[in-house]
Amino acid sequence: MAANKYIALVSGRLRETAATITSSGAGDDGKIVALNSSGRLDNSVMPVGIGEDTKVLPATENLSAGNLVNIWSNAGTFGVRKADATVAGKEAHGFVLTSVTSGQDASVYLEGTITGLTGLSSGRYYLSTTAGEATPVPPTASGAVVQYVGSAVSATEITFEPADGVILA
Repeated sequence: MAANKYIALVSGRLRETAATITSSGAGDDGKIVALNSSGRLDNSVMPVGIGEDTKVLPATENLSAGNLVNIWSNAGTFGVRKADATVAGKEAHGFVLTSVTSGQDASVYLEGTITGLTGLSSGRYYLSTTAGEATPVPPTASGAVVQYVGSAVSATEITFEPADGVILA
């Protein structure tokens, strides 16, 4: 979507100028901003500390949009992989909203709403034994981790509110 435009006085002349949707830093000082295609201000135009709580980390496996993810130390370098309730230590720390190929940087959302899901029912959701997914039915197998990850607020969205996991005996 093209940014809205405004008239600016540039070097003594009126000139049509596009509003800034994303900022590249100090060079955009004083520019007028516009909402992005989702109807929100881009995080790049927000002051430090304001906006979505995200962390950019390298993906150590392919991730799909909407996956619950686990942040882990891979030989001393933090990375992100699919969260998985089958084993302790892979609990969900966040989620991704876009697909990422292994080795590429992933924007991990540490709070907020997981969007783009399908077929959700109202109620509580837990980390699934299917890596990266949430389920309305908590796992029951010995050694599995029961971790509440949030509640469905529509057929396509879960509010991410992770709790500590409980390892089943």
